[in-house]
Amino acid sequence: MGVSSLGAGSSILTQDVIDQLKAADEAKFVAPVDARLKTQNSKIAAYDVVDAYMDNVYESLKSLTEYGIFESRAASSSNEDAVSVSAKESSDIQDFTLEVTELATKEIEQSGKFNTRDAKIASDIGTFELAVGSEKITFSYNGDTSLENLKDMINKDAGDSVNATIVQVSSGDFRLLLSAANTGTGQAISITDDAGGHLDTDLTTGMANVQHAKDAEFKFNGVAIVRTSNSVDDLLSGVTLTLKEAEVGKIINVSVKQNREYIEERMTNFIDKYNSAITQLNTDTKSSQKASERGVFSSDSTIKGMKSSLINMLSVVGGGVGKLEDFGIELDDTGRLSLDSTKLGEKLDEDAISVQAFFVGGTFTNENGTTKEVDGVFTELEAEVAKYSKYGNILDDYKESIDIRIESLNSQREKAVERLNANYEIMAKRFAAYDLIISRFNTASDMFSQMINAEIAANR
Repeated sequence: MGVSSLGAGSSILTQDVIDQLKAADEAKFVAPVDARLKTQNSKIAAYDVVDAYMDNVYESLKSLTEYGIFESRAASSSNEDAVSVSAKESSDIQDFTLEVTELATKEIEQSGKFNTRDAKIASDIGTFELAVGSEKITFSYNGDTSLENLKDMINKDAGDSVNATIVQVSSGDFRLLLSAANTGTGQAISITDDAGGHLDTDLTTGMANVQHAKDAEFKFNGVAIVRTSNSVDDLLSGVTLTLKEAEVGKIINVSVKQNREYIEERMTNFIDKYNSAITQLNTDTKSSQKASERGVFSSDSTIKGMKSSLINMLSVVGGGVGKLEDFGIELDDTGRLSLDSTKLGEKLDEDAISVQAFFVGGTFTNENGTTKEVDGVFTELEAEVAKYSKYGNILDDYKESIDIRIESLNSQREKAVERLNANYEIMAKRFAAYDLIISRFNTASDMFSQMINAEIAANR
C-alpha cells in the first residue's frame, strides 16, 4: 500500500500525522545542528574578512620596515628653471648654494652649400677621416656617393660620437650639420680627405663652426667647479644636478632633506589599514545581550585575544626609549590610531636619526646623550601581526578548527536526516498495515451491523 494512500481506510493514520511527527523530530534533532552550522559558516565568512584586513596590516608594516621610508629623500631648488636636482635614497641631508656661470655645449660644424640632398660629394674613389675629439673614423666614398649617403654612413658608423643631419637653408641650399654627441671641450669636429683629394671641399676646408664646445662652469658653495656635462652626478654622492640656465651672480639655494611627504604617506597607509582591521574586529567581537547586536566572535577567545594583543602591543612598543604618542601616533579608546604630522615633524627636526631608529630600528640617542639599540616600533608590530596573519600561524589554525567543526556538523546532520528518513519510512509502512487492519475491522463491523439490522427487521 503506497504512503500517499495512508488513511484511506481509516482516516486516522494519515500522511499528515507522519509529517507532523517528523517535523517535531527534525526540530529536535536537525534544527539545532543547522543552527550551529549557520553560526560556524558565519564565522568562516567573518574570518575571511578579518584575515584579509590582517594581511593588509602585515603588508603595510613590511613596506615600512623593508623599503627604507626614512632613507627616502626630497630635493628642491629655489630656481627649477636654472637648476633641477634629484637625490637617491640615503644620500646626505644637506643645504648648499649654486651659481651657474656657463652651460656645457656641443661642438657643431656646418658644411658648405650643396644644390640637393642627392648632390654628389666626390669626383672619384677615395677615403676621408672624420675626427670627433680624439676619436677618428675612416670612411670610403666614390663618384656616386651623395650627400644623403654620407649622412647615413656617418650616423651608422659614428653615431655614438656625432650626429649628422641635412638642413635645407633655402631653395637649392642644402648643408650637412655635424653635432657632437657629447658636450664639453675636447669634442672638436673635422673632416680630412685622403691624398687623392676627390672629396668636395665644402666638406673639408668649407666646413664652418656653428657652435663651439664648452664645459659647464658653476660654483658650489662659492667653490669653482668645471664639468663636461650639464648633468652632474659626481659632485655629491647620490645627488644629480641638471644645469639649465647660466647667469653670473644669480645664487640658487638647493636643499636635500628627508622626504617627509613619503614618510607620512607610508605611515598613514599603515594607520588606515590598521584602523580598518580594528574597526572590523570591534564589530565582530562586540558583546551584547541582544543577539542582533552581538558580534560573531563575541565569545571567541582567539579573535578577541588577537584584538587585545594588537592594542596592548601599541601601548608597550618602543624599546623603552619612548611611546608612540611622543612621536605623533596616538591611540584612542577604541584602539584606533591617528597621526599628528606636526608632532612627527618636530621630532624629525630635532633628531631624524633617532626617530628613524625608534620606528624601524637602530641607535637611539636619549636626551641625556646615552644611546640604546632598539628593534623599532614597526619591526615589533610586524612580528606581532605575523603571529596571526603569516602563513601557517594562529589565524590559519583557527580557520582549520572551524572547517573541522563544519565538517563534523555536516556529518551529524547527514546522519540525523538519514536516521529520521529511515525511521519514518518504517513508520509509514506500519501505518499502512495498521490502516488496512482498521479498514477490515470497519468493513466487518458494517457487515455485522447490517446483519443485526436485518434480523431486527425480520422479527418485527
